[in-house]
Amino acid sequence: MQGTVDGFSYGLVTPVAAFLMACLGSALGLRCTTRSLRHRDTFKAGWLALGATSIGTGIWTMHFIAMIGFSVDRAPISYDRPITFASLGVAILMVGIGIFIVGYRGATPLTLVTGGTITGLGVATMHYLGMAGMRLQGTIDYDTLTVALSVVIAVVAATTALWAAVSVHGFLASLGASLVMAFAVSGMHYTAMAAVNVHVHGTGAATSAGESATSLLLPMLIGPAVFLLLAAVVVMFDPLLVMGDPDWQRPTAQGPHRPGLPAQRRAPAYGEPANWSARRPSGRGGRKGAGRGAHRSQEW
Repeated sequence: MQGTVDGFSYGLVTPVAAFLMACLGSALGLRCTTRSLRHRDTFKAGWLALGATSIGTGIWTMHFIAMIGFSVDRAPISYDRPITFASLGVAILMVGIGIFIVGYRGATPLTLVTGGTITGLGVATMHYLGMAGMRLQGTIDYDTLTVALSVVIAVVAATTALWAAVSVHGFLASLGASLVMAFAVSGMHYTAMAAVNVHVHGTGAATSAGESATSLLLPMLIGPAVFLLLAAVVVMFDPLLVMGDPDWQRPTAQGPHRPGLPAQRRAPAYGEPANWSARRPSGRGGRKGAGRGAHRSQEW
């Protein structure tokens, strides 16, 4: 018997809450990735790992908050805990592979496409593995074309997110990019859910194996939400992550040098050459001026 599927049992509560979690995870992940690319230091791997974990955790939490609003008429739903949390590990692992490729191989078109494809496939794998952990008195099948569309959306969203992490550096611009990524991930989720068809075998109580969606809500909100909160604290205490490059690191127009003040120097930004000799005064003039200065010193 064909089951009646409802993806919005609680109205807009679950979609909005899921979207906000996706926004938080995406924003933290993009800022951490940008931090590792623009300011190369000994903590590069740590920032990339934090970014990958933030994105993977945010997407996973978004998925299962949205699944709380999913119901099938006359077929109570439960979840297998090991499979459910295995999907979290898959999400973090594959998102991490994609981010580390871009972080260490550079932001070339090839690495962006490769990293975006792996990350997008990780998001899709997380979704369908989480669906595999769902238990109900019936069988689930999928519309092939809609599933393929959801995978394409996930890959495009992930590639766009990696491009934004490389190309978008301002705080407000990164916030806009995280909103776009959250919209894309949420769209991927509900596109994938539109591919679901449930055939109910009978009526009755939920199977004994697994836990209900409501019982999974508490650990989903406590564990991942606490991690994302701690990641947000780390981001907030790093001024380079929140505000971008400080003024003294930005290139300034050449102007008259004030006597008694040291010339401004800045660390090269991402993609700029490390040779700053072109910014220095001409060696001939410098030596000539220095010579005159030394001569005057001797005269005095």
